[in-house]
Order: sequence, then structure tokens, then C-alpha cells
Amino acid sequence: MSLLFKATSVGPLALQNRLVMAPLTRCRALGNVPNELMAQYYAQRASAGLIISEGTSPSPNGLGYARIPGIFSDAQVAGWKRIADAVHARGAKMFVQLMHCGRIAHVLNLPAGARVLAPSAVQAAGEMWTDAQGMQLNAIPQAMTEADMRATLGEFVQAARNALVAGLDGVELHGANGYLLEQFIRPNSNQRTDGYGGAIANRARYVLEVVDAVVGAVGKEKVGIRLSPFGVASDMPIYPAMETDYTFLAQQLNNRVAYIHLVDHSALGAPPVPDSMKATFRSEFKGTLIMCGGYDAVRAQSDVAAGKCDLIAAGRPFLANPDLVARWKSGAAVNAPDANTFYTPGPEGYTDYPALGG
Repeated sequence: MSLLFKATSVGPLALQNRLVMAPLTRCRALGNVPNELMAQYYAQRASAGLIISEGTSPSPNGLGYARIPGIFSDAQVAGWKRIADAVHARGAKMFVQLMHCGRIAHVLNLPAGARVLAPSAVQAAGEMWTDAQGMQLNAIPQAMTEADMRATLGEFVQAARNALVAGLDGVELHGANGYLLEQFIRPNSNQRTDGYGGAIANRARYVLEVVDAVVGAVGKEKVGIRLSPFGVASDMPIYPAMETDYTFLAQQLNNRVAYIHLVDHSALGAPPVPDSMKATFRSEFKGTLIMCGGYDAVRAQSDVAAGKCDLIAAGRPFLANPDLVARWKSGAAVNAPDANTFYTPGPEGYTDYPALGG
């Protein structure tokens, strides 16, 4: 049997295989509260070793998109508990991805009193959907004061504690795809002149402070982080020092977190992550390395067998194939995802993809 399908572990956490369901924003959380439809969706896919939830906000300020879940209210924690219970009943472990959208937001998607915050008052290019008024330009964010940064760090910590109360196995900090933590890392979105801007040691400082605070609250073995070097999502352009900066992050994160989840968006049209960058993370970071990006069964099995990473994450294949593990293991054909229903409310294109023999 391929190594991909054998049991393994992330620290003390036992996994039934090395396949990870990648985080996928699906916009089904009406009122920003996880619901029974979401529990059904995740339970269908619980043959994975590890499920990483869709991006979930640690605070009202982080709810940049329509209908994404949070994990800061009692109702949200209760909703995640139902999901955790459903997933655990079918054998998978589950981390919730803590995603503060930062400047990738619109006030129409935020509750009353919430603010669009970012390292600097630099508007991101592009538009986003609002249920109230359709497509709108990304908002001009307010530059975070140090008081804002301390408050937001506290929200990440409380969200991580809430995840454990809900019975989830840990949290993944979203430091990728152009959201708040990556906004601090990247020089186009971080134009600060204080101790959090300028050189990479300063631009990475807030991310590492959040990591350390969350680890201090729930333990290193329950914390991972997602990074997207060479990713260009959400107005994050390539810049000359990219590889040097992310090498610094790989070194700084070593012994700090249980895993790094490295995503390569080249299958979706972004520049590829150079093999040298992937090799740097493998050599500099001694914890579990998850690789994600355009995998099929053959390449997934090959990269795990070659020791390029420890776990393989798949997004869209899991979206369209609730039984992806069985399909990849047997060589069966896979369902194609329907992009028209990625972010629409309701079960269509969400819980109605057929399983083998269904």
C-alpha cells in the first residue's frame, strides 16, 4: 500500500492516512454561524487523515467575506462542536483555520461596529461580493495601531481556546493568500515605519508574536500555519527578496509550530513555488510539512514517497469527491468540481457530489 494511505501522526495526533482536506472557503455559514449543512459536508469528507476547515474569523473585524464562519461567539463555538463531533465519529482529525481577512474585506460584509483593519492604509486591488450590493471594491483599511494589534492578537488567542472548547484538534493560522498575517509579511501591503515594517525581521514580527501567543495558550502540537511564498492572491505581487524572506520565515518557525502548510497556486495560474523554496522549507523546518497545490493521486504518492513532504493537502478534489481517499486509493475516476457553486448558499455543489456506488 502506498505510504500516502498509511496511518501517521503530527506530533501526538494520530491520523488515519497522510491525506489532508485543504481549507476551502464555501460561504455556507449563514449569519457567520456554522450549521448542520456544514457538519454534513465535513463529515462526508472525514476519510481524510486531517481536515483543515475553511477560513474562520477570530473576530468580527476579520469577517471580510459574505457568509464565512467565525469562532468568537457562543453560537459559533456550539456550531463548530457539532462539526467536530461529526468528523471525529468518522475517523478524521480536524483543525480550524483562523483567517482574519484584514484589507480583503468590505464593510457590507461586517457586523455593525466592526472595522476593516490592515498593517497600513493601502487598499487592495480588486472586488469582492457582498450580499447587500453585489460586487464592490475592496475597502480602504484603517492602519492598525499597536493597540489594535494587541487586541487582534488577543482575538487569535481566544479563538484558539474556543476551538479546543469546541472539541477541535487544533488551529491553523492563515498566513497565506493575502490575508492579514501575510499582509504584514509582504512589503506592498506593509508600509509601516515602526518596528513592524521595513526589513523582513520586522515585517514577520507580528506573525511570530501571534504564533507564540497562540502556542502559549493551546500548545505547540495544536498549532500549524499556512504560507504561500510566490503566491499572488489578493494583490500580493512577486518581489525580488521573496525567497530570502520566506527562508527567514522557515527558520523562525522551526520548533515553534507543529506543521507548516505550504501552498503552491501554480495550478490556478500563479507563479510556481520554485523547487529550491520547497527544499528550503523541508531542510530548515523540522516539524511536519504539508504540501498543497494541484495534486492528483500519482503526484501525491510520488512526493510523499520521495520525502518531499509528510502530508499532502487537496482542495478542489475533496470539494467534488467526498470519498477522495477511496477514489485515489483504488484509481477510480473523480468528479469534476462545479465552480458555479463554490460560494453559493445551500446544498447544491456542496453536499450533493456523488460517492462511489452512490
